This record gives sequence, structure tokens and C-alpha cells, in this order.
Amino acid sequence: MNRITILFFATIRDHIGERKISLDVPDNLCVRDLKSMLAERYPNAAPTLGVTLVSINREYAVDEDLIPAGAEVAMFPHVSGG
Repeated sequence: MNRITILFFATIRDHIGERKISLDVPDNLCVRDLKSMLAERYPNAAPTLGVTLVSINREYAVDEDLIPAGAEVAMFPHVSGG
């Protein structure tokens, strides 16, 4: 198991109800699996998590990227405008 820190921003923070959490996760966990894990833990956030932008240690990540031990993961919604 690895311990990671997850930061939540904007509407995701509202759905999760926390600004930051620390979580023990399995080795070789990818971003997609983390989103699924969080959706189970925070059902109100599930629709938002599916389209969430993610960074790992301040670099953008895609769903297939593995999350290293001790990582800082940030989650924030897509930004739109016009």
C-alpha cells in the first residue's frame, strides 16, 4: 500500500466536502482506478470525477498513468468559457 495526498478544487471540492485528503492506495494504482475508488467513497462526486482533470506531482496525467508512492494528486474540473 502507498499513501498519497489528493487535493480537490472548485466543484469537485464541493462534492467531496474536503480540500485535501490522505489515502492509502494499492501499488500500481492508475488514475482511472483512483477515480473509481473515490466515486465509491463519495457517490455525490461520481459524475464529476469521470470528467476530472488530474495532475500527479504537478504534471498533467491521463487515466492510464500510474500514481507513485507519496504522490500529490490534484483534481479539478474542466474549464470552459466563451
